Amino acid sequence: MLAVVLGGAILAALILAALWQPLAAVLSLCAALAAAVLTRLLTSPETGEAIKASELSAELRTQTKLHTETLYRTNDVSPGALLDATMNSMREGVLIVDGEMGIVAANSAAREIFSGIEGRLESLRLSDLTRNPSIYEAFRAALDEGQRVEAKVEMRRADRRAFDLRVAPLRLTLTGGARGAIGVFFDITQLERLERVRQEFLSNVSHELRTPLTAIIAFVETLEEGAIDDSEHNRRFLKVIRRNAERMHNLIDDILELSSIEAGTVTVEPRAVHLAAVIEDIKLALAARAQARKVTLHNEVSNGLMVYADARRLEQMLTNLIDNAIKFNRQEGRVLVRHEAREGRDRISVTDTGDGISSEHIERIFERFYRIDRARSREMGGTGLGLAIVKHLARAHGGEATVQSTPGEGSTFTIELPKAVASEK
Repeated sequence: MLAVVLGGAILAALILAALWQPLAAVLSLCAALAAAVLTRLLTSPETGEAIKASELSAELRTQTKLHTETLYRTNDVSPGALLDATMNSMREGVLIVDGEMGIVAANSAAREIFSGIEGRLESLRLSDLTRNPSIYEAFRAALDEGQRVEAKVEMRRADRRAFDLRVAPLRLTLTGGARGAIGVFFDITQLERLERVRQEFLSNVSHELRTPLTAIIAFVETLEEGAIDDSEHNRRFLKVIRRNAERMHNLIDDILELSSIEAGTVTVEPRAVHLAAVIEDIKLALAARAQARKVTLHNEVSNGLMVYADARRLEQMLTNLIDNAIKFNRQEGRVLVRHEAREGRDRISVTDTGDGISSEHIERIFERFYRIDRARSREMGGTGLGLAIVKHLARAHGGEATVQSTPGEGSTFTIELPKAVASEK
């Protein structure tokens, strides 16, 4: 039975080796080992009976040594070169130090982590490489106590990076079995950023829902305590309750919409769309809001101009941008919607004459729940998710959403969309 299994293993190894050349050398080694055992089984007088473990082990060691030597000789590969190739293909940084904290070896990922150091890392001591106390103490503890050590490491150069450092003691055969330590740096910067975003999102959602819910409960209690019979004020209380309920409803709708877009479950189906007609529909829908703030809307897109987009999603993006331009504009201000073709893309811009956005807010303006003026945004009925939805929908089209602003002079939000192929225009 064992012979049949090993025979199958040999055949599988040979087939895989033929199909994928980079594995040929390694698989041929496996095939040779299996062949050695199979030959031993078939030629042994004890076939069908258990073979002594010591005999089989010796046979395997001999065959392994012979085939490994053949592999290195025929493929011009040395054990050192194989180790170097393995180390340098790792995404994790690896540092090996001796008992005196001198660096014995480092892979390419480690050199990238300590990129500010000139020359070969192997010529330095650990204290020359970094002054980070967490790194130094982790290696020192592994050397002195002979135990595995884990530490969180933060490194700040051009940007902040976080690592989970794991250090283990070892014996260095190249230096007569002297003690040493090996440290592996796992980059957790992205994981920490995602965790921070998650925590901020939960905190923001809780706060955004709590505020209108508190108002609703307070006014319901007021009505229950007798204000419902107060004909002078009861309708005003009901209007407040309704406004806050609508705010919660809009927030939940935006959260669900953004979650669907980020999860990739929302698909866009680009078609040729009459841009001017879409903008006119939005102007009509927002006319009452613009009139209340005495803001005039100007559609400067030429009639007949076609862009390539999902019509419903394009209307959603432009509605969010034009609505924001009205909300955060000055009294009797203007909103201009323009189009230009540049570098193979359609650029649709919405410009307002509001207070503008200072530079420290520009980089974060498209983040979820990010608001420059929280109180004013809530007063205007914003959920803090509109611009995040615009950016994700633009990217779903293969485009981008950007902003340019000068404090005191207004802002211009731009949606860039790929142009349609000629056959679909």
